[in-house]
Amino acid sequence: MHNVHTAEKAFGSFSVNTQGQNKNSTQTSSAKSQKNWKSNNKPWESRPKPQQAGAAQNANGSQYVHQDGVKPQCKVCSKFHFGECRYKGQSKCCKCDRFRHWARDCTANKGVHKANNASQVEVKGNLFYASCAISEKSENGEWYIDSGCSNHMTGNKELLIDINTNVTGKVQMPTGELVGIIGMGTLVLDTGSGTKYIKEVMYLPGLKENLLSVGQMDEHGYHLVFGSSMCNIFDDYSLNNLVMKVAMRKNRCYPLSLSSNDFIALRASVSPSTWIWHKRMGHLHLNGLNQLKEKEMVHGLPHLEAANGVCEGCQFGKQHREWFPKNQAWRTSTPLELIHMDLCGPMQNESLAGNKYFMLLIDDCTRMIWVYFLRYKSDSLNCFRKFKSMVELQSGFKVKCVKSDKGGEFTSSELDKLCEEVGIQRQFSMAYTPQQNGVVERKNRTVVEMAKAMLHEKELPYYLWTEAVHTAVYILNRCPTKALRNKTPFESYSTRKPGVAHLKVFGSVCFVHKPAEGRQKLDAKSTKGVFVGYATCEKGYRVFDPTTRKLLLSRDVVFDEEAIWNWKEVAENQVQVMNYEEQLRNFEATPFETPVGNQNHGFMSGESVSQGESNKIGSRVEDTQSFDHTPLKWRKLDDILAKCNLCIMEPKKFDEAVKDESWIKAMKDELSMIEKNATWELVDRPTEKPVIGVKWVFKTKLNLDGSVQKNKARLVAKGYSQKPGVDYNETFAPVARLDTIRTLIALAAQKSWKLYQLDVKSAFLNGILEEEVYIDQPEGFVVKGSESKVYKLHKALYPLKQAPRAWYSEIDSYFAECGFTKSQSEATLYVKTRGEANILIVSIYVDDIVYTGNNQAMLEEFKQDMMEKYEMTDLGLLHHFLGMGVIQTPTSIFLRQRKYASTLLSRFGLSDCKPVAIPLVPIEKLSKDDGSGSTNEEQYRKIVGSLLYLTATRPDIMFATSLLARFMHCPTTKHLGTAKRVLRYVKGTLDYGLEYVKGKEAVLIGYCDRDWSGSVDDSKSTSGYAFSFGSGVFAWASVKQYCVALSTAEAEYTSASEATTQAIWLRFVLEDFGEFQTEAIPLHCDSISAIAITKNPVFHQKTKHIDRRYHFIKDALQEGIVDLIYCPTNEQLADIFTKALAKDRFCYLREQLGVKSAHNLKGSVEI
Repeated sequence: MHNVHTAEKAFGSFSVNTQGQNKNSTQTSSAKSQKNWKSNNKPWESRPKPQQAGAAQNANGSQYVHQDGVKPQCKVCSKFHFGECRYKGQSKCCKCDRFRHWARDCTANKGVHKANNASQVEVKGNLFYASCAISEKSENGEWYIDSGCSNHMTGNKELLIDINTNVTGKVQMPTGELVGIIGMGTLVLDTGSGTKYIKEVMYLPGLKENLLSVGQMDEHGYHLVFGSSMCNIFDDYSLNNLVMKVAMRKNRCYPLSLSSNDFIALRASVSPSTWIWHKRMGHLHLNGLNQLKEKEMVHGLPHLEAANGVCEGCQFGKQHREWFPKNQAWRTSTPLELIHMDLCGPMQNESLAGNKYFMLLIDDCTRMIWVYFLRYKSDSLNCFRKFKSMVELQSGFKVKCVKSDKGGEFTSSELDKLCEEVGIQRQFSMAYTPQQNGVVERKNRTVVEMAKAMLHEKELPYYLWTEAVHTAVYILNRCPTKALRNKTPFESYSTRKPGVAHLKVFGSVCFVHKPAEGRQKLDAKSTKGVFVGYATCEKGYRVFDPTTRKLLLSRDVVFDEEAIWNWKEVAENQVQVMNYEEQLRNFEATPFETPVGNQNHGFMSGESVSQGESNKIGSRVEDTQSFDHTPLKWRKLDDILAKCNLCIMEPKKFDEAVKDESWIKAMKDELSMIEKNATWELVDRPTEKPVIGVKWVFKTKLNLDGSVQKNKARLVAKGYSQKPGVDYNETFAPVARLDTIRTLIALAAQKSWKLYQLDVKSAFLNGILEEEVYIDQPEGFVVKGSESKVYKLHKALYPLKQAPRAWYSEIDSYFAECGFTKSQSEATLYVKTRGEANILIVSIYVDDIVYTGNNQAMLEEFKQDMMEKYEMTDLGLLHHFLGMGVIQTPTSIFLRQRKYASTLLSRFGLSDCKPVAIPLVPIEKLSKDDGSGSTNEEQYRKIVGSLLYLTATRPDIMFATSLLARFMHCPTTKHLGTAKRVLRYVKGTLDYGLEYVKGKEAVLIGYCDRDWSGSVDDSKSTSGYAFSFGSGVFAWASVKQYCVALSTAEAEYTSASEATTQAIWLRFVLEDFGEFQTEAIPLHCDSISAIAITKNPVFHQKTKHIDRRYHFIKDALQEGIVDLIYCPTNEQLADIFTKALAKDRFCYLREQLGVKSAHNLKGSVEI
């Protein structure tokens, strides 16, 4: 800051038009004033007139004479009275506009500054006249744009904000008087393009006019354009952002008018109270706020007045005992030289994502903080690994030493091994001595206190503690610390000064703008939510919507920082939504598809919404057409709203079930079944045997279209209390493989057989127990007069540990008595033949039985025998099995999982997502460490696990799902995005499934392929195979190979060996079906080298290392079990199971696999 400043009113040098002046003299004086012509102390009257001078020069024959006799102004020094400028080519000072020196050497830096070069001119009369003319009309709110003023100046203190009284100095006025500077502040302009700030405005008491320096505005990025009696002020040099237009008055001045009331309003709007900024900064100490402003450690923080009072949020979250003095500790000098690490938790409330802990990591040199949230303490190793990779890549420094306590999570052998491998030194604090790790211990307390203060201030629920902690760390990295001098941790780490103008009060009510693409014409243009932090990967705010439990990220947010969300109202609304029965008790509508499962939005796991009672729904009398088939625009609004409000709700407890007659009837039916099967008998309570408790479980069974089939009540034993060796011995019971089910369906399609289904009622009640087991009497059905007695079980009960095995032993014995032969390859597959041509095939999956054959009499006989032996439900033709929909038409059998796929999309919040054409992007490769940051492991695992079950009828997503399953441990944001892309592909192919065309010959055909070294992490290859009868595939796989292949031939050879194992198993299953494969199974391979290795017993340098387990394919080839046949790559169907393909190639192979849309089925009617 200069000690002395010089200012002269530019308009003081203007010559006032008086009577007797001619036009030429007016133009000349104006030209002189604009460029500060120097007079060399000559009286005004003694100066030669331009016309005379021009004539004299013209007489001398000068070449510089203008056409009208006036000398042109020099473009170098702005003077008139010379020919060739002597300053041409000389350096010019930008501070005083003189020549032969630079600004750094200017004498103006040492003495009194002058506003312009005309300050020594004797023009007092003109100055006084101009000043009077202005003062007559000027007001406190008028500012004059002055090209001759060195700095912005004002004599009215009320016009400024953020006045810094430490700035002093003197300004020389045109009269030669030195006026003292009292302070410097900021001027606020409210313009059409927003609020603008003009800084460094000097406060000079007694100054009559308010002056805006053109030069200083130019230095601060404003661009002024004069012309047509108008001054246009732009915010940049591109002249695109016009700030203000200022018209020239008659006295040739440019006044900018603002009343004092405008300034007072502006000050109130742009300078929020100290307490608001205290809350925006996460309840930062007031001294810290002042330090941020005084030391200019951040951008965008206004000057704050001293505040008195007590912050209630701080008292709830931060109040503590008086501190003890501490000694100065040693500090590191380079980033990441020492990292302080500690774990905090468990918290009393889990977050929405199920996290209970958070881990802080602090750089000793810069005091930068990082935070990671954990569900279990054991996750700390993965968090540290991610942290190390991130900070070392971003900063260019290496982590050299880590300091922590001796908690089990930090003393594990895995963490020690990691640090030893990369050369990281470990430091530990002594047991029960947290003072030795005081940096992170104290920061833990600071973070928790700040988070608690923010939560209490806005009365937020405790499950948002992770958002509060995340925001606290974000703010603390932008706050001062005693360990750093005049810097924040953010600036010390990144060398960039942080901005805080975007900070808002945590927990404030806000409104998020809805893009036009996501709303209808009359929809609201914003969503109301709660501000919960700042986005890390995007530039925007994190907003939590309590009504939908969704996290929104947006930059277009309007805040109400004083308001508090009404959380009680949200809870009441949720209860009203679930308690739909009172609202719709007398309403009837047609069946509808019911959403099932919990929704999971973004990074947070949605809470489970309890499902309660359901009403039996009938059809409306006046409707002659089903509601679901009515065109949307013709449906009644009441019907639509009713269908949206209804949901299938199941009671969780007995007390809830007894309020509905339908559930009472279901419980009575269950007990009647138990009594009918002689499952138990009432006995006295044993003294030496444990008694197992029981409970009721309620489930609503749905049809394929989502309509209610029946209410089912199940009495189950608390099997978790059983002890092995005491209450049970053997527990294993086989279930049918999906490959077996699909093979049976494919065979039925080739033979044009029909598939039928039976359901065993209370199947486990038929299993005879070998152990002695006692249970309590069921709730609500205690025998009067025998309250102290218990039931002794003769047969199994759900879900005793031995119940599945007891039922399987029972049904297996019965099938043997009926003449069935059990398959040696599949324990749940039974075949019965009569003569040479008649066959009956049965497959069981616990209590679901699927059967088919070529003799209708045998099928009817089997059904009658089963229904006489056990309580059965005849479901007729197979239409729904293990979540798969089955469509049997005269020409084909079609399998799909449309309802399950729709449920997945609803569960993960992608019901309205935009579909994509292919599940994976061909050019992208997934790896464990892709630098995208960690994500919610639970949500990722749920998505991948759900997709794995969807592959039962969707081989087109097999490779994508198998690839995603490789990253179940520590998935990244990119992995989660890829998983959601697969769901978006499913969204666009909801009606797709597998079609098995009838009439084909049951000849097994196989395809095998590989993707050599496709894994980025370990360079292992991917094997894929598929088998069919010539139409749709019924067995397929996509797996990563166990060893690294050194060549494509070796990878292909390994893939062929793995496909051979599946071919042999399928051959055995088909033989059990009576379909003998008389010839070798053709296995198509697109590698001539691999075929040569298989057929030629030659061992050389490139094949001698191959594991001998893969060489059994040679024996299978010699025995005629398989035959490896070459096929071109473009005909290789297994290519879709090994890599991500382009759209055209992917769609072609998808169709070849038999994956088609149900809309393409001719004359299909789902039964």
